[in-house]
Formats: sequence, C-alpha cells, structure tokens
Amino acid sequence: MKNIATALVKAQKEFGPALKTATNPHFRSKYANLSNCVEAVIDALNNNGIFLLQKNYDHQNGIMVETVFVHESGEILECGCLFFPAQKNDPQGFMSALTYGRRASLMAACGIAPEDDDGNMASRPQKRTPELESLMADYLSAIDEATDSDSLKKAYTEAYKALGTNAEWQKKVIAAKDAKKASLA
Repeated sequence: MKNIATALVKAQKEFGPALKTATNPHFRSKYANLSNCVEAVIDALNNNGIFLLQKNYDHQNGIMVETVFVHESGEILECGCLFFPAQKNDPQGFMSALTYGRRASLMAACGIAPEDDDGNMASRPQKRTPELESLMADYLSAIDEATDSDSLKKAYTEAYKALGTNAEWQKKVIAAKDAKKASLA
C-alpha cells in the first residue's frame, strides 16, 4: 500500500474545489453535481498514477456504490460500499440513486466537500475595491493565457480560492474557465 498511499497524498494536495454550479429546482439551491466532483479530483489522481473506478451493485431497494483507487503499481484501495435508496422503483429512480451515490462516495473517498457557500455570506453584497478588481483581472488573465489543461486547472484553482464567497466573481471565473477549456479541446 506504500505506492498508492504516497500517490494519494500527492494527489490530494492538487484537488480543486467541487463547485456548486447545478441548481436543484425543488429547493432552488445550488449543488456540486457528479461532473463537478469528478473534475475536482480526476486530473490530480491521474497525474499521480491513480485510476478512479466506481463500482455499483444492485440492491432491491436502491444502489450500492464503492469508490476504488487503482495505482499504476497494481496496488488497489477499496473505500467501502455505500447504500443509496431509490426513491422510485423505476429507471429514473435508480439512476438518480446511482448518480447521488457516485457523487457522495467520491467526495467521501477523496475527502473533498462542495465549496463553502454559507448562505449569509454568499448573499451579502461584496465590497468592490480597485485592488480587488485588479487582482481579479490578473486571475482572469492567467486563465485566458493557459496553454494546456494543467495550466488551466492551476490558474482556475488559484483564482477560485482567492474569490471567497463573491458570487459575481465566481461566475466570471467559471465562465472564463469553461470558455478556455472549450478552446483548448
């Protein structure tokens, strides 16, 4: 387990935030969807020789999900099965449970959580100062100047960490990252 443990420590230092960009229409709240959770960790895992595998198992009342890390050395770390009930006994109910299960299992296995967005802080008006505006412009420029996915991820992660809870800037940084990612593809 020495190789995979060492690689996981290195990978975890590179994990980005699991961004809450999806909206739950029932509660009108933001959440980090499965894609955002995978995006937060997949490059760091792969860069450190780790393959991410999520096994799922049938259960009459829902889905069981297990996140497994496979290191290029052949070492494997199984993170344990989690059960997620299906709210409806139909394909949509089981797919919803599977998606929710994969997201929760991945966050637990990687030790990540969705970005902190305390409701009171996120809704509070943000003070705009010339210094902060200039800093934000620098971060957006760094994203725009990224030449590959690694430099983009680094620039994006640095910008996002510097934002705090400023929802306006979060949207700008996410939009800049998405635009640059599309142009690099």
